[in-house]
Amino acid sequence: MSALRVAILSFAHYHANFWAEVFRDSPGATFVGIWDDEAARGAEAAQRFGTRYWPSIDALLDAVDAVAITSETAQHRALIEAAAARKLAVLCEKPIAATREDAAAIAACIAASGIVFMQSFPKRFDPVNHEIRRLLAEGFFGRVWLARVRHGHRHGLDPAFTRGWWTDPARSGGGTLLDEGVHAADFLRWCFGDPVEVSAMTSNATLGLTVEDTGLASFRWADGMLGEIATGWAFQAADVSIEIFGTQGTAVLAGVDLASKDHTTGGYLRTYSATQGEREWSASPIVPQFKRGEFHQQNALAFLAALRERKPPPIGVADGMGALAMILAAYEAARSGRRQAIDYDFGRPA
Repeated sequence: MSALRVAILSFAHYHANFWAEVFRDSPGATFVGIWDDEAARGAEAAQRFGTRYWPSIDALLDAVDAVAITSETAQHRALIEAAAARKLAVLCEKPIAATREDAAAIAACIAASGIVFMQSFPKRFDPVNHEIRRLLAEGFFGRVWLARVRHGHRHGLDPAFTRGWWTDPARSGGGTLLDEGVHAADFLRWCFGDPVEVSAMTSNATLGLTVEDTGLASFRWADGMLGEIATGWAFQAADVSIEIFGTQGTAVLAGVDLASKDHTTGGYLRTYSATQGEREWSASPIVPQFKRGEFHQQNALAFLAALRERKPPPIGVADGMGALAMILAAYEAARSGRRQAIDYDFGRPA
């Protein structure tokens, strides 16, 4: 099989740097180039990664087999539609979209074109999270009754971040609940399936932005299990990010978000089993991929592998839509002050 010709559309999102490393260094790929609607940004990135900047997106799309989209969230729909019109495979940064309308259009476009589409959710590639899934499958926890995910960073305290597109709702679609919370939403869906309803609160009081800098969302599953997402852009430091509580066991995990990565140095995954008669935590030897490095690169590596092996990508459009549905319902719950049913059907208005 000849080398896959790959391009990156926009360097608006920082994760483009990690994907560019993979496309540059993978022997089975040819990194054809970069398009960016900010020419200076695109040209600078192209120079750093030893590829070509293409001022014409149409010319670049005509020269490749696959694209990775790391634009502002509001641009995802237009770029996916442009790629789908040429039957190009797509790797898309999270979240899949910022609105129900764009998400529905993206899903319809992918279905109609039949293109290979992969959603970026790097938590799914971290071995420490697979260990949690193994414990769940083996019944270690008994019945899980509560799961909590705290996820965020301190970039909101950096003026360079607050001046960027992340804090512009027209380009980002939302603040920390969408930007960071969608990672947590996908993790909860991946482990426990789809929750049915949510209550939520958001605040922009810490940073005074036009989008929220803090968000809390509480979810309920059909079997009565509860889950929580707590996210923010102003964490100076943190430790435990994930907590899972069951009738027979508990697990806590640190070092898997930016707020805890540099402040936790060992014993990242700790478990307690009531059935084993122990009265203290047991520490797993697994070091999270996020702590070790090359975390975001796993998305691009998995995308290339799926294309080479002609297999469906491990994370698809339904995963992107499911996590987005959770977050959009949380926003509606925060606006209304009432619990909100989560509508996973993007074929009709919420």
